[in-house]
Amino acid sequence: MLAYLRTMPVLLSQPVRLLRGYPLVALRSDLLAGLTVGLVLLPQALAFALLAGLPPTMGLYTAFVASMVGALWGSSSHLNSGPTNTASILTLSILAPLFLPGSPEFLLAAGLLAVLAGLIRLLMGLARLGILVNFVSDSVAVGFTAGAGLLIMSNQIGPILRLSIPATEGPLGSVIGAVSQLEAVHVPSLVLGVATIGLIIFWPRVTRVVPAVLVGVTAISLSAWVLQLEGQGVRLLGTLPQGLPPFTSLPLFDLNLIGQLANGALAIALIGLVEAVAIARAVASHSRQRLDSNQEFVGQGMANIAAGFFGGHPCSGSFNRSALSYQAGGMTALGNAFSGVFVLVAAFVLSDVIAQIPLAVLAGALAVTAWSMIDLRSMKRIWRGAPGDAVIMVVTFLATLVLPLQFAILIGVLMSLGYYLLRTSMPRVVAVLPDLTFSHWAAFPERPQCPQLAVVDVLGDLYFGAVNHIEEELLRILDAPPGQRFLLLRMHSVQHCDISGIRMLENVRRVVRDRGGEIYFVRVRDPVLERMRLTGFYDQVGAARFLDEDLAIETIFYRILDPAVCIYECEWRAFRECHSLPKRTLPGGAPPIPLLPLGSVSAPTVAAHELWKMMHDKVPPLVVDVREPREFRLGHIPGAISIPLSDLLINPSDLPREAPLILVCRSGRRSERAFLALTEQRYANVRILGGGLLTWEGQNLLMAVET
Repeated sequence: MLAYLRTMPVLLSQPVRLLRGYPLVALRSDLLAGLTVGLVLLPQALAFALLAGLPPTMGLYTAFVASMVGALWGSSSHLNSGPTNTASILTLSILAPLFLPGSPEFLLAAGLLAVLAGLIRLLMGLARLGILVNFVSDSVAVGFTAGAGLLIMSNQIGPILRLSIPATEGPLGSVIGAVSQLEAVHVPSLVLGVATIGLIIFWPRVTRVVPAVLVGVTAISLSAWVLQLEGQGVRLLGTLPQGLPPFTSLPLFDLNLIGQLANGALAIALIGLVEAVAIARAVASHSRQRLDSNQEFVGQGMANIAAGFFGGHPCSGSFNRSALSYQAGGMTALGNAFSGVFVLVAAFVLSDVIAQIPLAVLAGALAVTAWSMIDLRSMKRIWRGAPGDAVIMVVTFLATLVLPLQFAILIGVLMSLGYYLLRTSMPRVVAVLPDLTFSHWAAFPERPQCPQLAVVDVLGDLYFGAVNHIEEELLRILDAPPGQRFLLLRMHSVQHCDISGIRMLENVRRVVRDRGGEIYFVRVRDPVLERMRLTGFYDQVGAARFLDEDLAIETIFYRILDPAVCIYECEWRAFRECHSLPKRTLPGGAPPIPLLPLGSVSAPTVAAHELWKMMHDKVPPLVVDVREPREFRLGHIPGAISIPLSDLLINPSDLPREAPLILVCRSGRRSERAFLALTEQRYANVRILGGGLLTWEGQNLLMAVET
């Protein structure tokens, strides 16, 4: 908290740093860039104000105030703040159900909406929550802007045809309304609108030096003035009041109104921040400027607050004006501040000229701008990509057309978060094997797993939302080959583990230990390892079970796994080490013995210390070691005889039937096999050493070694 408090003065003092370090050599470039951007900003400010159902004067005030404040408090040298089509259509969508467009209440609510959205952005910036915009996916942004573009285009049908069509009718309602009033279409207005659209589309083929919007609005308006089309019923913009932006007294303490605008303000704040930061980053990728998202939040917040208090409406960053600022050679943020000054000066000097602009011309310019919002290339890329992203885009697009825009954005954001949570809560848990060269690990579904050891990649974090899925997948993998009881987890993709993840690992370890196995780990990242230590899990498992990746299989294979399974029960060679063991077959080349399910044999056992005492009786039992001869030579119970399991299965009748027999192997698995074979031959007095030689050695009992 103290760190946040210390950074607030830094974020708020951005104008001081900008002006203190301003290079005078940049003044000429910034003035020219400001003039160029201002030429585009002026007609856009008028058009976007009309789009929002507001008087053009509010658009001019917003352009002047927001451009200056956003430039001074933002971090980008080229992001131009001010009226935008998205902010305008959002404003209309939020306020139209509450107030009559153009009414005094509507105008005050627009200013209050700007202040509320600005406060949200400012607080998010001061709290350093710039990372939150990353949770609004491209699918939401592309779907929303496409839907908003279609809405804007449909809203221009009425002005271009000079028909009375409510702005809230939507695309289908606007088309139906126009068709039902075809006999009332005003042909001169239609011609002006279509001519404006055609000229703006055609002009970039001639030159890109002079902005197409400026040329289209100027040329077609001049033609309408020369032809005196006002006398034929063409509606003009009208005279603009002159003067500096007035300070507006807003209903800041009207809690009922604030409650009605809160959701809309949040939607404008979020989508405006996503829009502004995305634009700033896109331009910065060309200018090589380093950006501060938190500072940009502050800049956008201050711009909206200032616009709201000085006769303006909600605003954001504009892509075409920002790109133009960079292309025009702007060197610092003051270039965008100069564009706002130019708009205010032009409003004084050119007020009589601006008044002659036909509304159909501005509507045509808006229609072209709205069409540019429908990014068909990005929509195709998302459609061909992940199905989840495509669904989010389509749902957001449709919601934008049929619901209030703030709810459409909310639906898109919630779907993005839900999709993200769904993906992270179901990470891939994959059983892996070495490739044929034993140099890489990968999933090979067509190859059988080792019947004793499961090697599993966990490709996601062990947090509370994912642990149930991960545990189910681990148990499923362990249950696939009957008898699998050792688990090696490869943890290189696990970046985070919370207490739920620790408990899940404890549950899985309990399962494998109940089967007589154990769990092992490789490539555990430091933050996860530290969490294991802090919770005591590391000490429970023991340091010996956190293995080096290069030595893990070798260690487990030679020290942990039962070679009898490899020799007698498994016909596959999953690991490099498997190739060092023989594969025993029955007479006639029959395949290896089928795998015994774990715990399926209930043979009587004798404890290690009990067997030790029995061996010192007058008539000791006959101890039969059923391991391989080389294992027997390395160490065995004194007095034991060696009969490998394969030989015993072929001819068990060589053993005395009257003497008590004790079967011995490494862990007891081969002894169970031998016990079944002997009982089938009606040997009655047969037991096995419980726990095998592992238990014998664990009690430090004497071992004989043959040299």
